[in-house]
Amino acid sequence: MRRALFFEAPGRIVVRGEPAPDPGPGQVRIKTEFSAISAGTELLVYRGQMPTRMEADPILPALSGELRFPLKYGYACVGRVVELGRGVPADWLDRPVFAFQPHQTEFTASLEEVQPLAEGIDPQAALFLPNVETALNLVQDGGPLAGESVVVLGQGIVGLLTTALLSRFPLIELFVFDKYPLRREAALHLGAKTAGDPASLLGSPEIDADLTFELSGDPAALDLAIAVTGFAGRIVIGSWYGTKRAPIDLGGKFHRSRIRLMSSQVSTIDPALQGRWSKERRFKAAWALIPLLNPQELITQRFPFEAGAQAYEMLDRHPEQTIQVILDYRTG
Repeated sequence: MRRALFFEAPGRIVVRGEPAPDPGPGQVRIKTEFSAISAGTELLVYRGQMPTRMEADPILPALSGELRFPLKYGYACVGRVVELGRGVPADWLDRPVFAFQPHQTEFTASLEEVQPLAEGIDPQAALFLPNVETALNLVQDGGPLAGESVVVLGQGIVGLLTTALLSRFPLIELFVFDKYPLRREAALHLGAKTAGDPASLLGSPEIDADLTFELSGDPAALDLAIAVTGFAGRIVIGSWYGTKRAPIDLGGKFHRSRIRLMSSQVSTIDPALQGRWSKERRFKAAWALIPLLNPQELITQRFPFEAGAQAYEMLDRHPEQTIQVILDYRTG
């Protein structure tokens, strides 16, 4: 038997036992050590704001099925291989691996579904692989140029990692905005030149950005993105809003601005890049970036796995105190 975290209903998390399948040919059993909670996607599920009749994830086998209660969710686990299926080389035993799996104490997966950790990679840093890949995808989709002025709206974990990558470009300015001081401070530490409260953008913001990233998770922020983006600028929308809606003013500045709005989601590669880039190459790049970014420093809370309900409650009620929350399976 394994223990698994289930989203039972809006605002209700239950940890309960269920049968754990034995590894088949070409599979391994993994005992989970840590998993990371996505404060964006998973809070939509926790709040019941995910669109129904939508597949949980079209490319991840562990997240097959529709987004409807009750369900297991989550996609960032690090653990250790404890059992081998037939045909798996012996050197896989006890190997630390990353997997896109829901929050559960153990799981079975094929070798194609797990990624071994390179020597020296902190297991808690490896939890950030999906978010580093997402940030890399966002930057590739935005295509920042030397000398440009760039704005990032939202400094959750994806926003912060995007800021960290952008800070390595020779930009003329890198503005970031988030309503929580804790996240603004982290952004400055990661290389943002200016970090402000989005409330300061109300009215007539004196920013004429070439490129804006909307990563706040709030659809109302699209008006701010349009307001701070200059003529013929680009806006990359990386937020998933779920069922949240907001009126957007497309009849004012936007109408004559020639601003381009782009959706960006990590499941695919920009068609313009597919001649050189694949998911495998992007994962390789994301792994190489992890030791440079040290994302484990952005972990603000660690909860025992059995206290998962408390972790989601904190993210929901006290976002100003959190950046990245993880579950620790080694305790309790």
